[in-house]
Amino acid sequence: MNFFQAKDIYKQYPDTTIDVNFSAEEGSITTIVGPSGSGKSTVLRIIAGLEESDRPEEIILNNRIISGLPCSKRNCSMVFQNSALFMNMNVQQNIEYGLKSRKTDKISRRNICMEWLKRFNMEGFEKRKCNTLSGGEMQRVALIRSLVVKPTLLLLDEPLSALDAPLRKSLSSEIRALQKKEKLTIIMVTHDLEEARNISDRIILLKKGKITWSGKAKDFSPELF
Repeated sequence: MNFFQAKDIYKQYPDTTIDVNFSAEEGSITTIVGPSGSGKSTVLRIIAGLEESDRPEEIILNNRIISGLPCSKRNCSMVFQNSALFMNMNVQQNIEYGLKSRKTDKISRRNICMEWLKRFNMEGFEKRKCNTLSGGEMQRVALIRSLVVKPTLLLLDEPLSALDAPLRKSLSSEIRALQKKEKLTIIMVTHDLEEARNISDRIILLKKGKITWSGKAKDFSPELF
């Protein structure tokens, strides 16, 4: 049985109807690619509980039906294209935000924060205001904030698209190395086909709301796009 299953994700727009079923294995990266407007981000948002499907969907995560649950009860974390950090807070406050809402004590929160900053080579950044960070630093903080709560599923919505090519490649490698080490289950959206092939175990091609190809990343060809 697959670790993650999404059945009957359905959303109708004037120019596109999203109708999607797919699954993902535990400890893998599944990446959804496709033209702009094909419904990639909508699929992630429905999985996360940030948007509703137009028909009753069934989303199963680790043998648990999470469709219908509020975001906070799904044990999914999501990282967005624009990082979505709280700019009036410093790095530490951002990272500890989810831990604080889960009633983790102050000392444990700080220890967890410092441990993850070290893992991302960001020691000394804890008191920096987020509006002073570079784009790459913001995305690292957003990733850390999502990971410290130990999500069962990590959703990445084009988290590197706003970065320049060298930084995008570097951070992509960091994500892949971390995923393998932590055995994370990730569903990611990207428009970068090379990035998708390099970081993923499996790729799903979405066109006009429908899956037109699905398979191992090594078998994906840009001509399919």
